Amino acid sequence: MELGIFVGSLFLFMFFGIPIAFILILCSIVLMIYMGVFDPSIISQQMVMGTNNFSLMAIPFFMLAGEIMAKGGLSRRIVNFANIIVGKLKGGLGYAAILASIIFSGLSGSAVADAAALGAILIPMMYANGYSPERSTGLICAGAMVAPIIPPSIPMIVLGSTVGVSITKMFMAGIVPGLLLGLGLMIAWKVIVKKHGYNDVCTYTKKEQKEIIKDSLPALVMPIIIVGGIRFGIFTPTEAGSFAVIYALLVSILWYKEIKPRDVIGICVDSAGSTAIVMFIVAGATAVGWLITVAQIPNQLAAVLGGMINHPLALMIIINIFLFAMGMVMDLTPNLLIFGPVLFPVIIQAGIDPIYFAVVMVLNLCLGLITPPVGTVLYLGCSVGKITFPQVVKGIMPFLLVEVLVLALLIIFPQLVLVPLKFLI
Repeated sequence: MELGIFVGSLFLFMFFGIPIAFILILCSIVLMIYMGVFDPSIISQQMVMGTNNFSLMAIPFFMLAGEIMAKGGLSRRIVNFANIIVGKLKGGLGYAAILASIIFSGLSGSAVADAAALGAILIPMMYANGYSPERSTGLICAGAMVAPIIPPSIPMIVLGSTVGVSITKMFMAGIVPGLLLGLGLMIAWKVIVKKHGYNDVCTYTKKEQKEIIKDSLPALVMPIIIVGGIRFGIFTPTEAGSFAVIYALLVSILWYKEIKPRDVIGICVDSAGSTAIVMFIVAGATAVGWLITVAQIPNQLAAVLGGMINHPLALMIIINIFLFAMGMVMDLTPNLLIFGPVLFPVIIQAGIDPIYFAVVMVLNLCLGLITPPVGTVLYLGCSVGKITFPQVVKGIMPFLLVEVLVLALLIIFPQLVLVPLKFLI
């Protein structure tokens, strides 16, 4: 019965348009009243304890690093480098957008940051080369989905901290799925290029190539240091986040000289505002997560799905259909925080590898960022691309279908995640 009370109150409060952090606190109150143990001090204690987590310190660090990189010129250098590699192909700017998304994902860890930083640079360039507004914006939004999968990933930090799964292993497990997403988008773009006859190319002289590579080298080295440092145990994900901030500051101020020391305070203020929203949601989710455990809701869900426990593939399909539906109506972070503690005991009971499931869950819920009606990245795309919501939805559909196909492949063939993971950890 507690499961029904929780789900019912969650959707009821969502219907009234209450901010998600307050919804989580209200759900906690409803559960406590139903269980006959109402004590507001427990909720406040759990909220404080939920944010008092060393692993979560990586979130403000990476968000701050993303702000610095976007304003410090690193993203523009990455785009220039990507143009050297794939710009000579027909429709080269589209390929460059995908490659830049893959490279930038190793810097930001956030789909929103990826779409904002690269979209501001690439979308005007794509318009100037005759690309349709719908396809241009759709490609940028779809490419941003690589960012939360390839390390460092802010959603993986949130999920790992919530369910007690190794963040480092999740990071390593996300590399191959992230590259598969990029490959799938390139195949889709190739089909679109042939269909619409895009024939733009971007060529450089050898001298220009050397200058661009030299200029972009500090930006390109950063993801290698971060991922390599985490992989070889040089620093933890949290320490990697602090390193990313220092590195981005030094490169932006001393090398590229696009940020002045006086600009740092404003960047920190902007980043603090974004971080505060995420951490407030984390605090509310910790309170409701504690009550979910006390109410034994995971056991109730396991009983509901009891017939599927011995059929892992069928269980994965059902859970992922549910998660995809939830991603369409609720944002990424609350979905991870609410359903992570509920689903992980069930999948562990079914014998499903938790690292593998974590990667699939993050990818699935990230797709909610580019699906209507609540797709955060879609609304950002509308703003950057200066087009309407229906236009961007139409433009992203071919790319969204490809990414759903990649998700389906990961569900059907867990080896795509598990086998490479053995060589990466």
